[in-house]
Amino acid sequence: MDPVIVVGAGPVGLSLSLALARLGVPSVVLDESTGQEDTRPARTAVLHQDTAAFVGRLGCADTLESDGTRWTAWRTMRRRRLLERIAFAPPAPEGAAPATAVSPVHLPQHALTRALRAALAHEKLAEIVTGSRLAGLEQDEQGISAHTRGTNGTWWHGSYLIGCDGPRSTVRKLLDIRFPGRTAVERHAVAALRCELPWPGEALLHRSPPRHGGGPGSEVSARPLPDGIWRLDWLLPPGRELVTPDALVARIRDSLAGWTTEPPADTAGADGGAAPARGRGHGRLVPPYELLDTGVHTVHHRLARRWRRGRAFLAGDAAHLLGALGTQGLDEGLRDAENLAWKLGLAWHHGACEVLLDSYQAERRGAVAARLRAADQALPLLRDGRSARWRTVLPGAVRGRSTLLTDGHLSRGPLGAPPVYARTPLAPPVTGPAVETLPGAAVTDVPVTASDGSVVRLRDRLGQGLLVVLVAPGTGVWDRRHWQSAGLMPRLADAVDALPMAAEILVTEAYPGAAAHTVLLVRPDGHLVTALSGVRPAEMAACADAVRGRAYGQDGEPGRARRPEGTGESGVSRDGGAGRGGVGQGAAGAGEPGERAAGGGGAGASGAGEGEHGAGGAGEHRNSAVDPARTSVLHSEDD
Repeated sequence: MDPVIVVGAGPVGLSLSLALARLGVPSVVLDESTGQEDTRPARTAVLHQDTAAFVGRLGCADTLESDGTRWTAWRTMRRRRLLERIAFAPPAPEGAAPATAVSPVHLPQHALTRALRAALAHEKLAEIVTGSRLAGLEQDEQGISAHTRGTNGTWWHGSYLIGCDGPRSTVRKLLDIRFPGRTAVERHAVAALRCELPWPGEALLHRSPPRHGGGPGSEVSARPLPDGIWRLDWLLPPGRELVTPDALVARIRDSLAGWTTEPPADTAGADGGAAPARGRGHGRLVPPYELLDTGVHTVHHRLARRWRRGRAFLAGDAAHLLGALGTQGLDEGLRDAENLAWKLGLAWHHGACEVLLDSYQAERRGAVAARLRAADQALPLLRDGRSARWRTVLPGAVRGRSTLLTDGHLSRGPLGAPPVYARTPLAPPVTGPAVETLPGAAVTDVPVTASDGSVVRLRDRLGQGLLVVLVAPGTGVWDRRHWQSAGLMPRLADAVDALPMAAEILVTEAYPGAAAHTVLLVRPDGHLVTALSGVRPAEMAACADAVRGRAYGQDGEPGRARRPEGTGESGVSRDGGAGRGGVGQGAAGAGEPGERAAGGGGAGASGAGEGEHGAGGAGEHRNSAVDPARTSVLHSEDD
């Protein structure tokens, strides 16, 4: 078959290409740029446990350690009062139980992109083509073709195509997919600087600080990076007023002076030491700092109405924009890549199953829509200073506004917790005993023993196929020559060999909420399929078939799937001739359901046109609700 075409060489596109290469699927990455990543210290990424593990498995673990930092604690303050301090445990070593609170990894985005490019350069099944600007798409039952212009302008033929080309996605526009939502939901002034703060290694969220106004809507965060560098973010008031360099420097000085303890009596500003702060707080001085980078970050909330048209898919910022209240857009983009990669791997090697490919949109769009709805509900209550009935609007968020904001930053609660694919089309036809992990949720990263006797983390084995985890207390002290041929292991090995997809057996001493001899089936992206009591070969086979999307076909018939009829070379393919005929530019085939515009008004700023930070294409709704409130987590194509 032809390779997979990935449009866009940002972190999401590069991660997707790497994940495909690890699955034996060739890909070509069309990069519109020259391939040189700008060094912007103020543009950083926060990767939580699951996405950091995904990037680490792709060969970037060393970069996460060298260029990133894990915070020792998270502080939440309001005015001058410390509301909460969450201490983070270091990552659990192999063989140890998982820590209850683990810090995310904070690193410059250019460092992550360069590491992904370097890892991709060593993959024989992947190629990055710079100077390739997408100009047209054509697809039919045999494959999909992309026409590029630029120094490498030509026709590229592929089996599938994924648009990872950002908010102004050309792929999305060529596919005629609307991108409704809200413009300028929030704006932040951002600065990267080298300095010393009173809480070394600890991240800070400071609401209503006593300086620069201290109003109910003011907020500043400080997050450490390696080498004494900090990223500071100030929430800007509504409007489009320009943030001048003088105004930004005044914010920096004001915040640093407000956080600094009283200086020694002999501290002076004329000899290169701290300089007097302007504004309130006359007894405090601004500590020395080196300003490295600045910017203004505008947050939009948008959600593509469809994430798939035929053989073309959307991922990352091309499919969704979010980021208010601490939510992480890159986190969600990397989850898109991990979710789609293993499904495309199965389709490429074994033939396309429509249920499997459609599940990408059902799972990922549903998860992001739920995140955006939670943020849209919380925004007016957290940003306008009113407290009336906010707990009833956000049931479950009863611990206060500051804790709700912290949840978004620390991957907890409705704003930040990893997604649960509870209503996935790939749900198994059988259910087993309850464990602490719900079916469809991400599994706990427990230590496991592999078939070669090595003890690793469960997340280290993800990405290749189905994982079959046996809970067997006491096996850690046995010699593997004995436990591999004793008890349930021979029967389990026979059952795994008979599964309709590749699978690996792992053994763990314990799993939260699981009894001895429980068998856990885990998808390649780390989400639990189900738990079974003991070895049940028929039920295991049915679950594996459901994961492949073949348990129930499009018409409700078991095992019904559709395989692409075209075949081709497994290497990267292009030619200078005309592309495949068929659907035509931007089309996705006849008979697909129509789409309705999202309804409802938006809370964000309105404005005609895209503007400097806009994200939509022609004809897209600018400030409609991202997803109608009180809708199902799973949406039909014409919702």
